[in-house]
Amino acid sequence: MLKQVAPRLTPEQYENNFSDINPPLTQSQALEEGSRCLFCYDAPCIKACPTEINVPQFIRQIGTGNVTGAATTILNANIMGHSCARVCPTSVLCEGACVLNYENKRPVDIGKLQRYAVDSVMDTLKLFEPPADNGKKVALIGAGPASLSCATELRRHGYKVTIFDANPLPGGLDTYGIAAYKLRASDAVREIELVRRLGVEIKSNVLVGKDASLVELEKNYDAIFIGIGLGGTDDLGIPGEDLEGCIDALTFIRETKENPFDEVLVGNKVAVIGGGNTAIDVVTAAHRLGAEEVYMIYRRGEAEASAFKYEIELAKKDEISFIWQAAPTKILGRGKVESLECVKTMLGPADTSGRRSPQNISGSEFRLDVDMVIKALGQSKKTEFLQSINGMKLEKGRVVVNAETCQTANPKYFAGGDCVNGGGEVVDAVAHGKKAAAGIHAHLAGKSANMRGTHA
Repeated sequence: MLKQVAPRLTPEQYENNFSDINPPLTQSQALEEGSRCLFCYDAPCIKACPTEINVPQFIRQIGTGNVTGAATTILNANIMGHSCARVCPTSVLCEGACVLNYENKRPVDIGKLQRYAVDSVMDTLKLFEPPADNGKKVALIGAGPASLSCATELRRHGYKVTIFDANPLPGGLDTYGIAAYKLRASDAVREIELVRRLGVEIKSNVLVGKDASLVELEKNYDAIFIGIGLGGTDDLGIPGEDLEGCIDALTFIRETKENPFDEVLVGNKVAVIGGGNTAIDVVTAAHRLGAEEVYMIYRRGEAEASAFKYEIELAKKDEISFIWQAAPTKILGRGKVESLECVKTMLGPADTSGRRSPQNISGSEFRLDVDMVIKALGQSKKTEFLQSINGMKLEKGRVVVNAETCQTANPKYFAGGDCVNGGGEVVDAVAHGKKAAAGIHAHLAGKSANMRGTHA
């Protein structure tokens, strides 16, 4: 039990707090917003989308009342268009590239228009009729966006595909790791039914390497795609991490996705360590669960934080207390978290990544009275599993692949998503999956490209 638990809210308060931060457009709103599109030739919004959705085309289809056509245009390019409409950083992708920005006008709300088109047909649309079985089988490890995208594209060519996933529900971080006010687990699972309707088999609660061996997969399948994402949150490496009330960000977010909000345990005073988008998800979720004081502690300044600017602004609206240029040194308590000791930092010379390294300022220690500490640092790499694959080449724990085909150093294996890029957006994983499917198809047809070691 925590030192002090946040006051319980009413069911109505929880639902209001976790209501969609980007509510859907009505038909009249969609038509009005779509009319702002200039339908650019060689549209920059298409180039800015990693999956190259034809934005002007689907907006034109919405305008003519062909919503099913609009959804088909979107999903043919990005099978995860339902979730991407909610979680994509559109302000730095398609909307950021909108030409209206250069006229000092508000860009077209492409994300909301995409959601309007896709949501209406999610439960009924069958995107395509897969061709006859071509006699070849592909196994995919992990049921996140990269694998779901890859499996969909392979079905277009008649491959029999089976996804193996360790979790009870497919979807990866869409289902378990994105804040509930952005994407509910039920919405993520709803999207996956569209993939199942294309003949994709998903085997849940199967941990490859334990419940199914790689030897069996290599024997029974013509190619294997790895879309396992990343591992757990990195530790802080300070005393007191074993105290009750100190948990990692992914565990905390997963609790909000799997359980009713009134059953999620949160402290009344919460400290979140990290400066990325996951840290923002955690501080805002903690606040919406009823925590009265929430701190976000980051060892660099706001300008150096990896979280998107709009995410930081969201947390500011939730009255989160930001403590910039500070680092935790010790978690204190008798069996459970009672306080967090920190030290102020200053930015020194640049590190190997080109970012200025934070250095502790002697004598600047301070203490925060908190009931809960949540670690929202980077995620570890699943190197143990990856190293168990014969011939697999890794670089800093990430799978090295051919940038054009996503083929690994072991020609039978392809990979994409976070295990390759070290952590990206959902849409990046989808793009990897598409590229890998094309690479697998070419390889099994005897047209494999030469291996060039790089990260896609």
